[in-house]
Amino acid sequence: MKPMNKLLFSALFLIPLFSLSQETGEELIYWNNSKRLTWSDYKGNADPSSSAAASTATYLGIEYNFGKEGLTYKITCSFSKNRSWGRHKDDHILSHEQGHFDIAEVFARKLNMKMKSYQFDKNTFKTDLKKIYQDIIDEKERTQNEYDDETNHSINKERQAEWLKKIEKMLDEYKSYSNY
Repeated sequence: MKPMNKLLFSALFLIPLFSLSQETGEELIYWNNSKRLTWSDYKGNADPSSSAAASTATYLGIEYNFGKEGLTYKITCSFSKNRSWGRHKDDHILSHEQGHFDIAEVFARKLNMKMKSYQFDKNTFKTDLKKIYQDIIDEKERTQNEYDDETNHSINKERQAEWLKKIEKMLDEYKSYSNY
């Protein structure tokens, strides 16, 4: 069996976005509708140069392979316990942070939707899949930034409540693609 190709993106939220690579031995929580984040999941050390109340690190990954069965893939949406931290730990901030993880799940589902509709081309599939992945990541980053901007990082409680409903609606909209 050929080794799986892997694309992986992660970002820290509530501070400027940048790409990370997953650390060996990193503790991860995979997104699950019945598992909500708790402050005990946040094991990282707060960034002393950041004024953020908390930071949630997520990964959106895909592994793919082309073999006898055609193109197969596996998508992951995970939360890094080691890279996530909370300085001000209250339920309101935790709800905002859960929103970031839920947005990552929305885009895992969107990635699955794009992959299901992809028409395999043996000559261009690597470039095609990188573009599909990067387009999803770019849209995910824009949405995460919009979430923080519009809620003022959870300070605007009215907009925060609106966004949580919006995120729930997006999760429901892409529910049929949650089986990745």
